[in-house]
Amino acid sequence: MIKKPDSNKQRQKRHYRIRNKITGTAECPRLNVFRSAKHIYAQIIDDAAGSTLCSASTMDKGFDGPGGNKEAARRVGKTLAEHAARKGIKEVVFDRGGYIYHGRVKELAEGAREGGLQF
Repeated sequence: MIKKPDSNKQRQKRHYRIRNKITGTAECPRLNVFRSAKHIYAQIIDDAAGSTLCSASTMDKGFDGPGGNKEAARRVGKTLAEHAARKGIKEVVFDRGGYIYHGRVKELAEGAREGGLQF
């Protein structure tokens, strides 16, 4: 019998390994990314206080169009950068959530950089 590894379990292991090294502070919060088949979600988190400072996703009310492609991910990154600028956040630590820095995750990061976030 051939056993296929559970890719989400492997991603969660990578994510926990990354999270042991990355933390967000009030001065430099963490930009977290979650990607599903149909949508992409991003939030800026202050781990010291344990609170989410701002978030954006393809599930937001103002978002229209498909949510599972690169263009949508870039728009989410730009939207998140706008929300962060309103809160006075300029610099963040990027947490890719165990995903490979490729495709939609990379587009979200580049959209956030275009919007003015530094990481």
